[in-house]
Amino acid sequence: MLEQPFALPAIIFAVLAVPLVLGLIPRNRFYGVRTVRTLSDDRVWYETNRVAGVAVIVASGIYGAVAKAVPYHRSASNNFSIWLVHLAAFFLPLALGLVVAVRYAKRKQEF
Repeated sequence: MLEQPFALPAIIFAVLAVPLVLGLIPRNRFYGVRTVRTLSDDRVWYETNRVAGVAVIVASGIYGAVAKAVPYHRSASNNFSIWLVHLAAFFLPLALGLVVAVRYAKRKQEF
């Protein structure tokens, strides 16, 4: 599995997301979803980062499933197209999950 192009980043992101899901990371300027709203309210910080952490873990799982279903081989003739599939499987769910988390934070601001 580690020979897949984005396996290591997916694993690292998933591991870094676990403390966010468990609510172990207090408000800070370096780690977590940092918006004006999340940095100003503990409740919004923990709830938003829990959503973001779950989204990152799910995105990593999606990449793992795609990497298993469509393995990348450096010697294959169509390796660039397979690499693009891996890039999309890594980046798109991750970006979508983070967009959902930021929108969640904005929605919490309205209440």
